[in-house]
Amino acid sequence: MRSAKPHRMLLRHRSPEIDTAPVTPTAGLEHLEQRWITVLRWLNDSRIDYVLIGPVARSIRGELTSEGCVGIVPAPYLRNYERLAAVLTEQDAALRTERGVRGADPKAEVRLDADKLARGRRWLLHFSGYDLDVESSNLDAPAHSAHGPHQPAGPAGDGARYQELLYEATRVSVAAGVSVEVASPEDLELYSHMRRTGVAPEFRITRAQAASPRSDS
Repeated sequence: MRSAKPHRMLLRHRSPEIDTAPVTPTAGLEHLEQRWITVLRWLNDSRIDYVLIGPVARSIRGELTSEGCVGIVPAPYLRNYERLAAVLTEQDAALRTERGVRGADPKAEVRLDADKLARGRRWLLHFSGYDLDVESSNLDAPAHSAHGPHQPAGPAGDGARYQELLYEATRVSVAAGVSVEVASPEDLELYSHMRRTGVAPEFRITRAQAASPRSDS
């Protein structure tokens, strides 16, 4: 009888399995791929707090030709990073390249923990047949460190920046029981620019020079 207690405790703390049962997308979002909704549902079931970015967010906002995988900016607090690291580890998450080839990176096998997730600019991950991009809320973190693109590269996520991202986001129900915070169009473009260039865009304010008054001759 005593040996059953630890077993029940292990079961209680085990992360949710990925539910692959097909769902019916919300009206107007029928173009969303099932694999996207599966990942979003799994993240929600795992109690991960995040804002959705990337191609799936753009698709929800009406870009019907958008392709790619689920991309998220996780809320930058320790317990959230711990949960995300734990569920990814249980799914044997590995690194992938931009082309999505699992194992092509020489450091494909990775030991994820809260600190690594918090300090990496971008993690391109593959697990159980699904892909996930995890981006930092800290736009000042270097895109790459001396140890490679997925290694801790700078300070942890920016809480104030995340709150701004969340404030501007829109909560959308993509299917029954699956709701997500979708980044604003401006933030989607910002993260897209960051991914293309590796640096945050510079905004310059220019003022038109006042016209010289005409002199009457």
